Amino acid sequence: MTLAGFLLLLLTATCMAVANVLMKNGITQAGGFTPSIPALFSLLRQPAFVGGFVLSGVAALMWFRILATQKLSTCYPLFVSLTYTLITIGAFYFLHEKISAQKLLGLAIIIAGITTVARG
Repeated sequence: MTLAGFLLLLLTATCMAVANVLMKNGITQAGGFTPSIPALFSLLRQPAFVGGFVLSGVAALMWFRILATQKLSTCYPLFVSLTYTLITIGAFYFLHEKISAQKLLGLAIIIAGITTVARG
């Protein structure tokens, strides 16, 4: 994987993580979500949800570029691992979710895996 490819992947994962935190915040502000038209309109009135939804679309466009230029067997595991790690950190800082010692150990293992895959 090229440095430019990795940086684009990191930016894409960051955008997706921020998008998920924003959408979660918007859903919470809307009082939850059940699959219905009124609930959908309620979400569309939440700026955090709309911003997260738009940002996930931007991340998808960047992901298409990654798919066009990088090896899928390398970029997909990196994307998933980075996104998982960044979402966990974002949920801790912005949504005040608890992180257990077991989850921290898992994140450390994931980061070691990211490092290994990125170098290969």
